[in-house]
Formats: sequence, C-alpha cells, structure tokens
Amino acid sequence: MKSSRFLRNIGSRAVAVILGVLLAFSTFQVPPSQAESIDNSNHTPVLLAQANSTAITSSQSFVTAAIEKTGPAVVRIDTEATVTSRITNPFAEDPFFQEFFGDSFDNDSNRTSKRQVRGQGSGFITDKSGIILTNAHVVSEADKVTVILKDGREFQGKVMGTDEVTDLAVVKIEPKGENLPVAPLGDSSIVRVGDWAIAVGNPIGLNNTVTLGIISTLQRSAAQAGITDKRIDFLQTDAAINPGNSGGPLLNDRGEVIGINTAIRADATGIGFAIPIDLAKSIQTTLASGRKVAHPYIGIQMQNLTPELAKANNTNPNSNFYLPEVKGAIVMGVIPNTPAQNAGILFGDVVVAINGQKIADAGQLQDFVEKSGVGKKLKLEIIRDDRTIEVNVTTAQMESRSNR
Repeated sequence: MKSSRFLRNIGSRAVAVILGVLLAFSTFQVPPSQAESIDNSNHTPVLLAQANSTAITSSQSFVTAAIEKTGPAVVRIDTEATVTSRITNPFAEDPFFQEFFGDSFDNDSNRTSKRQVRGQGSGFITDKSGIILTNAHVVSEADKVTVILKDGREFQGKVMGTDEVTDLAVVKIEPKGENLPVAPLGDSSIVRVGDWAIAVGNPIGLNNTVTLGIISTLQRSAAQAGITDKRIDFLQTDAAINPGNSGGPLLNDRGEVIGINTAIRADATGIGFAIPIDLAKSIQTTLASGRKVAHPYIGIQMQNLTPELAKANNTNPNSNFYLPEVKGAIVMGVIPNTPAQNAGILFGDVVVAINGQKIADAGQLQDFVEKSGVGKKLKLEIIRDDRTIEVNVTTAQMESRSNR
C-alpha cells in the first residue's frame, strides 16, 4: 500500500517536471516563423510565448505616445512687464505737514516708481504660421513676450488678443521659414468623466513636465470653481497643475488637446481646471485678428440661493430681511448705468427663471446670458419681498480689453 502511494507520488512529480520542461522549451525555443503554424494547433505554451513577446515589444505607454505626438508643440512663455506704483508719503494725511510744506509737499507725495516684473507660463502652437494659444493672465500687460520651444528655439512673441472673460489669449511668432510643430486639437464635447487627462507645461520653471490623471467632472462652472470673474464651464481634472502650467494643453489618451490648463484650487489637492478646447477654437480667429470678443451682460452681482440658506437666514433673530425659500440667484449688487439698473432690478431680488426656464443657481443665469448674445431681450422672473414679478432686460456688450 505504501509502495503504491510512493510510486504515485513519484509519477506525479515526474509528470510535473516533464510539463515544466516542455513549457520552458515551447516558450523560449519556438522560432517566430513557426509561431503561426503552432498557434493554429492550439498549442497553449505558444500563446504564452506570444504574450511575453507582446509585453516586451509594447513597453511604450499611451502617455509616451501622446507626448511624442504633441509635446514638441508645447512652448514656454516668458514675459516682462513694467509696473508703475505710486509712492505714498506717510505724512500725506497730516494737516500740519500739508500746511507747512504747501504745494511742494503735495507734489512729493505723488511720485511714482517703476519696476520690471517677470512671469512665466505655457502655451501650444496651433498653426504652422506661428499661432499660439495660452491664458490671458499669462500675457496680459506684458511688454515683452519670449516663446521657447522644447527643442530650444527661441522667438519673440506678439500678443494679438486677450479676452479676460474666458481667460484666453493668442500670441503670434514669426517662423521665418522654420518648420513649427503643431498640436492636434481634439473635441471637448465628447470628453467623459473618467477619461485620461495628460497635463503638459512648465510648472515653477521645470520645463517639459508631464502629469497624468483623469477627467474628474465636466461643466464645472467658474462660480463653483471660485473664479467668479470668468464665464467658463471648466473641465475638472486631478492631473497635477501648478504655477507655470497655465496656458499649457490638457491632452486625451491620443495626444489631442481637449483643454487649456488654467487654474487650481488653492485650498485643495488634486483639483485643477482647464478651459474646454471647443471654447478656445470658437474665439481663436477673433483674437488672432485683434478683434474684441462680444460678451453680453446685464450688470448684476449675484450669489446662489437655496431653500436651506434662506431658511437659516429667516430663522436668524438678527436677520433684518426675509428670503424666499427657493432655488435661484439672489442679486447682491446692481452696477450703475447697466441694463439691470435701467430695467429696475434691485438688491435682494431673487431670479428664479429666465425666458420661462427655471434657474437653480447663479451659474445657470450667467450661462444663459452668455449664450443669449448681445442686444437680446430677456424676461426675468423675480421674487421680490413676497410677490413674483417679471422684468424685461436687454443685454449689452461687456467692455473687455481683447486687443493690444
């Protein structure tokens, strides 16, 4: 009985050894020219051999391929600007010194000083003629713009146009017969949450830096992002974005530009925002020609209102006003000499609908106005005190410096 069990153990070990030898021989000794014929016989070890071969020859990641495709078109932008500041005399408000020194004291208190301020950002070439997209805040007020390519070539840039409302700008360089790399532009309308996101730029002076993440959410309003002076529905990403990345491209897994890296949340980690490339494509030609981008506005400052916030206000014994417990946009200020003031909109009004469409927050109202166009009549449904009224307002064009 023991001997038969021993023989069985010996037999099983022998079979295991033989199979191991055959597997090793099949994996490493089959010539590539024979792989197809052996594979047709469903020989499992050859399938393992093919898998190993694929792993060896496909070591390049999709990130590497994307950067090789688009990276050369990403540029560093160095700027210089002259900043003038007023020198304030510490005794300017002292009546004794004003009386004693007279006019000479006043003149002395109005002196100014000038200093050079240097900045840095990123951008990318979109056309072989030398058109570069970047952020407005990278090049605004710049007296000198220097564009440096990844291969070291250096060009003097000219700011063709900036648009502070969308934080977009176009810079032009003269290729002078040199061949310029161009970044392929993608389609941000088909981007989905969870898609790969590759940020490229020159953060804190570290040229040609690449970070990888995903698209965290779509259509994050500027108000939600804490950038209240912009009109953008951002792509949100967790790909690392740092100072100096501004203006650089956000790529998809195919190396196409889907966004322009713009901002981060200073109070958070892994939350960055990019301008969708479709928005940039829609105004690039306007900026490149030095023309202004037309942005409609009505002239109110507003904040989100929710039933919870309104209830908290209404139950506060120190509150001296009542808010309707609804979703909407509460008017916190009316700018003088604007369509809103002319239409009779008041502080404390709560906008709950526009042209019959319900408004849940300030972002929706701003988006509706932006898409309506200049000179369009809008009907706002407003709750004022304890009654609902309708106010007609006509949009006007916002004054925005979009050329030099």
